[in-house]
Amino acid sequence: MYGRTVATIISTINVNGIRAATGKTGKGMLEWLNVTEADIICLQETRATEEQTRKALAPALDAGWFLSHAEPGVKGRAGVGVLSRREPRAVRVGIGHDDNGTWVPSTEFGGTGRYIEVDFDEVTVASVYVHTGEADTPMQDEKYRFLDAVGARMLAHTGDFVICGDWNIGHTELDIKNWKGNVKNAGFLPGERAWVSSMLAAGYVDVVRELHPGVPGPYSWWSYRGRAYDNDAGWRIDYHLARGDISGRAKQAVVEKAPTYALRWSDHAPVTVQYR
Repeated sequence: MYGRTVATIISTINVNGIRAATGKTGKGMLEWLNVTEADIICLQETRATEEQTRKALAPALDAGWFLSHAEPGVKGRAGVGVLSRREPRAVRVGIGHDDNGTWVPSTEFGGTGRYIEVDFDEVTVASVYVHTGEADTPMQDEKYRFLDAVGARMLAHTGDFVICGDWNIGHTELDIKNWKGNVKNAGFLPGERAWVSSMLAAGYVDVVRELHPGVPGPYSWWSYRGRAYDNDAGWRIDYHLARGDISGRAKQAVVEKAPTYALRWSDHAPVTVQYR
């Protein structure tokens, strides 16, 4: 029986297509699932239907993992999920709000496959995918609206809550290797960075940064182009934002970067945090 004092290990990973990630024989996601110590894994960009996702993860599900999944709203884009070693008490799909005990998804973002929230006995965990955006375009306007909706949900939470995912935002200059070349680009815009600051000011903790203060990275995404991976020229855009007692119980945070470019199974690496 899990209680509030039992250690929990939570990981987050943008899989960059669940079928591609699990299809890399001998070096893919399924092999990682066989060895990870994580209890809960937040997934982003499954890019697959419920049926396709379950088929891709069938060996892991047969081994005892439980899957909660939000299908993409557009074919081949987005899709988020939570894998867990225990069956969750409740699952809510789509950003939204509680209305007299009933979950009401957002009219704009309820079915986009970008947000899922899962209750366990001791903690609620959410997986979120924030799209990249593009400065001074409607895509960027939509990104800000989505962040506002996510922020409202985050501020409504009480108790232990961890929201993990690919935020597509580098908060500070320490979070992007080439920050000077990205000051006018989506992912490092003043409004995006200010949103992260506002969540921290409201009581959320950027767990990985708290455990790795004052250092570049640790990066969690690298372009497939050039030698970005070999040179560790990356971005730290995959965050655990925690609130409640659990935010002070983070003991260790590791970016599980593959030892070589050839052994990676996504352009992101799992970001894994052990909570006391």
